[in-house]
Amino acid sequence: MQGIKMAGANVRVLSIQSHVVSGYVGNKSACFPLQVLGFEVDTINSVQFSNHTGYKNFTGQVLDDTQLDDLVDGLKTNGIDHYSHLLTGYIGSRSFLRKVKSVVEHLKTVNPNLIYVCDPVMGDHGKMYVPEELLPVYREHIVPLADIITPNQYEAELLSGKKIRNEGDAAEVMEWFHHQGVKTVVLSSTELGSENKLVGMASSMNNRSKTRLQVHIPRLPANFTGTGDLFAALLLGWMHHTHNNLKKAVENTLNTMQTILHRTLDMARSEAGPDSSLTVKHLELKMVQSLDDIRNPEAKIKATILDN
Repeated sequence: MQGIKMAGANVRVLSIQSHVVSGYVGNKSACFPLQVLGFEVDTINSVQFSNHTGYKNFTGQVLDDTQLDDLVDGLKTNGIDHYSHLLTGYIGSRSFLRKVKSVVEHLKTVNPNLIYVCDPVMGDHGKMYVPEELLPVYREHIVPLADIITPNQYEAELLSGKKIRNEGDAAEVMEWFHHQGVKTVVLSSTELGSENKLVGMASSMNNRSKTRLQVHIPRLPANFTGTGDLFAALLLGWMHHTHNNLKKAVENTLNTMQTILHRTLDMARSEAGPDSSLTVKHLELKMVQSLDDIRNPEAKIKATILDN
């Protein structure tokens, strides 16, 4: 992979998602790789916690819709609300999510070419970890505003109301998102693979032509946090750098992630020692140690273009 060119002076991302003091989820997982890829990144933290909720305890604050409005008003007043991209991730309340809708609409009036990347963080493995009342807000108000969306299988099923049992079902679900106005749909992971591999699916509409692809993703024997946040941020970055080449963007995203996850697992095992179990602390993503790999991902995983 050739070294990337800088993203450019007018390329600015506003990222609205969770924040932790220690560790890597939400904005902590998304901001660093985007900066490494050459983007200016402004952040609004939907929650501010000491650490992610996989630990035994956590403390912190939750931002409400009024506070979000105050922050955006400050940006408006000072004329610093022009962004090339908006990225949203974990949001825990209905009122905050509804306010995000008005933020998206405002930012698109400031820059009609703004690209909105939505990671609809709601749950995984058949379980929601946000209030159920967020689902209709996502479905009816947020999804139609998104240019790129990155749900996992469970989130895609929740939003579309369709079960994914095979590749045909996945294609139908991605088509549902296209009908809502979403240009690029990436199912970041599905359970259509095997014990050793996940399957990712993606579809992109461009001037009435469609590109669909499939990619096999090696499973690692550990549970990591912050991977979905990292995936969405990397996809945003590589869609820009590859001029919306879906295949290259997905490949670069997954190759970067695989390197980071392998490094995280190797270092976790080293830190824990041979006779100890890995803890959530051991498995915090090793982001800074992966700086060079974020810039120049090694081309190992290859996506397959599917017939439409």
